[in-house]
Amino acid sequence: MESVLRKVEELALVHDKVDPKIVKEKNIKLGLRNEDGSGVFVGITSKGQVIGYEKIITGDGTQKLNPIPGKLYYCGYDVEDLVREKESEKRFGFEETIYLLLTGELPSTGDLRSFSKELGKRRALPEEMKEIILNRPRHDDQMCSLHTIVSAMHLFDKNPNSTDIRDVTRQCIDLIAKFPTIIAYNYKKKLMKKNDTKKLTEPDPDLSSAENFLYMLSGKVPDRFTAELFDTMLIFHAEHGGGNNSTFTTRCVSSSGANTYMAICAGIGSLSGHLHGGANEAVVRMISDIKRRVKDWESDEEVKAYLERMLDKKAGDRSGKIYGLGHAVYTLSDPRAVFLEVKGEELAKLYGREKEFSLYRKIAKIAPQLVKDKKGKVVCTNVDFYSGFVYQCMGIPKELFTPIFAMARVSGWSAHRIEEIVQGRIIRPSYFSSLKGMRKYIPMSKR
Repeated sequence: MESVLRKVEELALVHDKVDPKIVKEKNIKLGLRNEDGSGVFVGITSKGQVIGYEKIITGDGTQKLNPIPGKLYYCGYDVEDLVREKESEKRFGFEETIYLLLTGELPSTGDLRSFSKELGKRRALPEEMKEIILNRPRHDDQMCSLHTIVSAMHLFDKNPNSTDIRDVTRQCIDLIAKFPTIIAYNYKKKLMKKNDTKKLTEPDPDLSSAENFLYMLSGKVPDRFTAELFDTMLIFHAEHGGGNNSTFTTRCVSSSGANTYMAICAGIGSLSGHLHGGANEAVVRMISDIKRRVKDWESDEEVKAYLERMLDKKAGDRSGKIYGLGHAVYTLSDPRAVFLEVKGEELAKLYGREKEFSLYRKIAKIAPQLVKDKKGKVVCTNVDFYSGFVYQCMGIPKELFTPIFAMARVSGWSAHRIEEIVQGRIIRPSYFSSLKGMRKYIPMSKR
């Protein structure tokens, strides 16, 4: 068996590698990226807009990408304004963000109250679904668990395969409401020695989405500071344009006419990857490694030397990556990371983790210049660099970092699914053949 598997692996490596000459000659957009690194336009959306550079025409007439401070917009509104306003009014804002993404409009006070009430009514899971969660095989991978349960949610829908906009909207709102409950219960299942549905805390319809999740996780209503910060984290992760991998995957599957549950599961599958949603966990692992390997955290020279070894694939996980650094669009700054750096400092002082947070800041200062010197790229810390630290301070286990990302992003996935259903055209890009010509079939007896 091993020899067969090894042969399949070896042949795949031989035939599946990309010839750089063909890529350049045929102007193939690998990864749907242009040669300058910008994304290829493949669709139109009103939901999210991510800005990290501007295109300028140089003196010789060529086009160049000019790095600028990053901005993130939801339906035309600056996400920083959404967060600033909800903080100044001392209220929760994730529900307002969900409504905005789904409708394209900010809700009135009455609309927001009605919408929040509807989410509250839909949070509870059917008893049969609780049994499915508790009776499935024990599994530590919380994203796989989330995928399994969301897939099974079609069993409780009388019309699961409908692509009528009314059904799709209903299904999306239902999933947005239930994601926090599913994620909390999946984690509770992992901790249980004996299955007991009575140990699953029922969601409180009068609490916000942020409060509810933390309440179901611990059994206690969280303090206001923690709940409001968690609410902000959900807002920041809710949407990031149609081109991010999980949203594009959701749109791609939606365009085929697949049902809502399959489309959202596709988004979950994409987000589980370490290059997408799993990056914040990778940052935490990386920091733990640096703390062990670098003797003096306060020494710029020691930290820089270790980061250089990481980039040279001689340290860390030897991937050549500094996790939490760089982004497909952002160049000079990620607005979410800018906010979280400030909050991270507050939490570090609150929980006595100033020395560790100073290490984060030192890496954030040194690493971008190293990457620029070695690779010629302008990069910045992204939201994943600080989010894991923030979650740790809140007492949230590492296994839930990526599921929480999904808890927020399902609102963006849902908004894009609805938009894709309305636009109604299957996504079907082309691939250039790497073969040098057609091949004549060889009979078995002559191979």
